[in-house]
Amino acid sequence: MGKQKRAAKQRAQRQAPHVGPPPSSAGEFGDALVAAAYDTARGIPRAAKECAAALVPGLELPGELAEGARLAGQRLISRVCRGGWLPEDIHQATRRRVDEFAGSYVLDTLAAYVAQFAPATVHPGWRDQLDEAGAVRWWSASEPHLAQWAAKHILTPAEALVSVVEAFGLLVTLPELSVVLPPPGTAMPDRPAHHAVDEKKLSRVRALLAKAESSSFPEEAEALSAKAQELMTRHAIDRVLVESETSAPDVPASSRLWLDTPYLDAKSLLVHVVATANRCRAVFDSRWGFVTVVGDENDLDAVALLTTSLLVQATRAMIADPAGRSRAFRQSFLVSYATRIGERLEKAAEATLADSPDADRLLPALASHELKVKAAFTTLFPDVVGKSVTVRDLDGWDAGRSAADRARLRE
Repeated sequence: MGKQKRAAKQRAQRQAPHVGPPPSSAGEFGDALVAAAYDTARGIPRAAKECAAALVPGLELPGELAEGARLAGQRLISRVCRGGWLPEDIHQATRRRVDEFAGSYVLDTLAAYVAQFAPATVHPGWRDQLDEAGAVRWWSASEPHLAQWAAKHILTPAEALVSVVEAFGLLVTLPELSVVLPPPGTAMPDRPAHHAVDEKKLSRVRALLAKAESSSFPEEAEALSAKAQELMTRHAIDRVLVESETSAPDVPASSRLWLDTPYLDAKSLLVHVVATANRCRAVFDSRWGFVTVVGDENDLDAVALLTTSLLVQATRAMIADPAGRSRAFRQSFLVSYATRIGERLEKAAEATLADSPDADRLLPALASHELKVKAAFTTLFPDVVGKSVTVRDLDGWDAGRSAADRARLRE
């Protein structure tokens, strides 16, 4: 009985929120917020609410508290950005882990962090993702951000602080990632100019995929997707041939694709097979639900376009199947669909390569490109291990394969 009481006391101590002396400066207020954030991340109930009640017992928001929140937020977001997280990654993490108020505060914190750097030291990809995520500096410098943010969302000081603690609770849990783009403030490295994207071909690929997504006929949709893959392969061939004749080295890049639940393992398999068919390599992070793809920048665009379209088509075909009601069926359907689509995309790509009149020059250039992608992938992910995806429903497997088999690879 004594051991049980001691164990219960220890559990209660672990679940108790951090308690310290009342803060009196901006730094101490910030430390109190971060301590509560760690308690929240540990799953301690009411940690955020108790912190807010202790720091703002009334309706006044002390200036030192607002400044402390700003300082703490900048410290946390700096670690996250230097740890490889991009604006889109941060936005996707907030969508999945916190409510809209905490997510809004995270994006404002991100916007304030990037604003301190000279535009020339912020990668264009970073700026594009900031705009897409809505991370813009909208507030005035005449008063603290926290007060303006609380007023914008019609929150009391205590309610605002709860969201701040929850926002910080997310930031302290974000692990280091592979660096896809240099963080803000980093001098831009000289990158060789890649063969320019043929906007006409890219527009045609987008049009084919849009038509595939809107088609109510699976055979037509999958034939259109195969045609899009053929066009992308032809464009890649042209690009590889041009770059093989220049002195500029082919430097692989990387990007991340975020997936929505459910069936993340099966969806990540679809990303993998599309990446493979487009001369890229992919690895899935199951903790957060994204796939990192490594390859030529133009091939990464192709992978994102085709994957997004195929996920739409696969989901529609899965839901339309009258037998597809159970989770096991749908998981098996998507795994089978991805497997078969991978086989057919590879076949389409191989046929396009075989038809090239420049095969003698093309094959060595592609082999060299593959080695560079492999080396870059290994550098980023030296400890990657393979993972199998379980199939528990044979009817789902057969239905998924049939849906993928309806594709006509040649029109």
